Amino acid sequence: MLWLFYILVLVGTFLIMEGITWLTHRYVMHGFLWTLHRDHHQTEPGFFEKNDLFFVIFAIPSMLLILFGTTKNIWWMQAIGFGIMAYGAAYFIVHDVIIHQRFKWFSRSKSTYVRAIRWAHKMHHKHLHKDEGESFGMLMVHKKYWEKVRRDKKLMAEKRVEYAPEG
Repeated sequence: MLWLFYILVLVGTFLIMEGITWLTHRYVMHGFLWTLHRDHHQTEPGFFEKNDLFFVIFAIPSMLLILFGTTKNIWWMQAIGFGIMAYGAAYFIVHDVIIHQRFKWFSRSKSTYVRAIRWAHKMHHKHLHKDEGESFGMLMVHKKYWEKVRRDKKLMAEKRVEYAPEG
């Protein structure tokens, strides 16, 4: 029965991380740590960005929770650590692989979800300054982006356009 609570804590942590990510992105990355995040909003040469340090910042509590949860036999602490780690893996796949295509693994997806998160992130990146912005989440996006993608898919299916217009 303990395994059920373990899974619930892990999944609950994963879900809560979307809110923590939104808050961190909006108020920390676009706030007092803008110096680390700024290069992510501007095209600069090179594969790595200062923004990649946030991966380490989020990985540290995950690793510590897993370590102490394991060594001290505190199951819920370990589950929280693995929940954060699972969110980090999902974030990497969605943000770095699917959205920014730093790795060309899923470059031609026709998924409505993938297109919605790409469009939401594109709208986020159109703002180049820390005080401007929209769409600070990662895995969940506002319904207006879903509606835009569905509208575009319908237009393309009707052969009324060859590409998805911005409007």
